[in-house]
Amino acid sequence: MTSRLRLPGALWLLAGLLYLTSEAIAASAFVGYSYANNYISDLGVPYALTDGTVSPLAWVMNFGGFILDALLYGAAAIAAMGLQRPHRRRATAFVVFALIHSVGSILVGTVHSGPREIAAGTHDIHVLGAAMAIIGGNAASITASRFDASAAYRRASLFLGLVGLASLVMLEANRITGTPILADGLFERGSVYAITAWEILTGLTLLFSKRD
Repeated sequence: MTSRLRLPGALWLLAGLLYLTSEAIAASAFVGYSYANNYISDLGVPYALTDGTVSPLAWVMNFGGFILDALLYGAAAIAAMGLQRPHRRRATAFVVFALIHSVGSILVGTVHSGPREIAAGTHDIHVLGAAMAIIGGNAASITASRFDASAAYRRASLFLGLVGLASLVMLEANRITGTPILADGLFERGSVYAITAWEILTGLTLLFSKRD
């Protein structure tokens, strides 16, 4: 069993580290970029935004942070499905949520969130992709908290999934009320980083599992 855990573990760990690295590289080239005030998607727009700022390395974020991360996450989920044979329904639910996350992330990386997309009416596809990625990924984390694993891992998966979904709710509350409690970028990152943290946690847990 231990050897079978290593593949999905390595894929999830690589996915999480790749996302953080891609985001950091793209943000470092974006003059004036703020992790608190800018949206993550701003890093993936390959032309100037309405305020004149531009992400010179948008392709890094789109390919590494969104698309490749999504493919690695989805592949890891499929590889791990067979490890939960006694819990087929939970495993199936987990893979469904994981694939929703992956498809959503690919949409985010291929349909941008800039003024051109807003004018063309394709921005809604980007928003749908973001919702799929965030809700699907955090739902998968919550589902993972029901699997056979240590109590600490199950609690951490549940906590991360709930934090991610709560952050998304607060981001939407900011939009509706117009009186932000915290900057949009912080709530958005709370919803996304919860998934990234789960990827890294799960990757390390599977790679260093002592189970036979």
